[in-house]
Amino acid sequence: MLMRAIASFVLTCGLAAPAVLMAQGFPTKAVRIIVPQAPGGASDALARIVGQKLAETWGQPVVIENRAGAGGNLGMEMVAQAAPDGYTLLMSYVGTQAINGALYKKLPFDPAKDFVPVATVATLPFVLVSRPDAPIKTVGQLIEVAKKRNVAFGSAGNGSVNHLLGEMFNAAAGIKLTHVPYRGAAPALQDLMGGQIDVVFTSLPSVASHIKSGALQAIAVTSSNRVPSFGSIPSIAEAGFKDFNVNPWFGFMAPKNTPRDLVARINKVVNEVLRDKDVVANFAAQGAEPYRTQPDEFAAVLHADVQKWGHVVRASGASVD
Repeated sequence: MLMRAIASFVLTCGLAAPAVLMAQGFPTKAVRIIVPQAPGGASDALARIVGQKLAETWGQPVVIENRAGAGGNLGMEMVAQAAPDGYTLLMSYVGTQAINGALYKKLPFDPAKDFVPVATVATLPFVLVSRPDAPIKTVGQLIEVAKKRNVAFGSAGNGSVNHLLGEMFNAAAGIKLTHVPYRGAAPALQDLMGGQIDVVFTSLPSVASHIKSGALQAIAVTSSNRVPSFGSIPSIAEAGFKDFNVNPWFGFMAPKNTPRDLVARINKVVNEVLRDKDVVANFAAQGAEPYRTQPDEFAAVLHADVQKWGHVVRASGASVD
């Protein structure tokens, strides 16, 4: 009996050792961060800011790969099929990780089971924008105009955060903005500036330069409070919708079966990077705030958002297949 127990203990230690050693020596080569959206958006901007600091900290290259398509699912599938060794991470956000499971009826992966939450990175509100020459410069004006004529809002596609924000605003304001889906936020913004649609909900980084140059009019941010680096932009809550508060998170996921020790090691480094003054300043320029959690806390946030956004998707009737 004693010898059997000793043998079992040795076997257990032997199995655990590779994971521990891998975590201690990580990384020894380049790390890839897969961004399942096109360059220029919030996920891409945040991944590049954090990735640069991770490369400096690790002394190894951190390569950002944009794999856009199918609402983020192409990039997600790529990471789901990657080796669980920490060298391939997903730059995820609430849209891909918490919404797609309810939006797409058939996926080649399970958003809840095929990924491990590693570390949150930032929260970043969306912003409602219009053209500077349009008679819609405040939330109140938008509601007034919508009660008199058809108002079209563009989105990155059916069931995207941009779309669901519009539906949430419709419900809160008691109006009916007409949804016009596009293949991504960029063409929606192009049509907005071209006068084909009236307003767009989009991430702050995707329009920060347009707002600063005056090419677009910022109406309101979707977080309950103003964004310090864009303090002149009021919140939707300030217009009388006190319960309107959407401030999406962004964070790193890894393939399932990634060792817990390795996840904890990456989480610790990411949290240290998020305290770096340059990272904080670069985030602020994008309208983002660092968001530090432990893996278990991140998992709890994700679980809550899957429930919340699943309800919003079902209430909107959005579906992609």
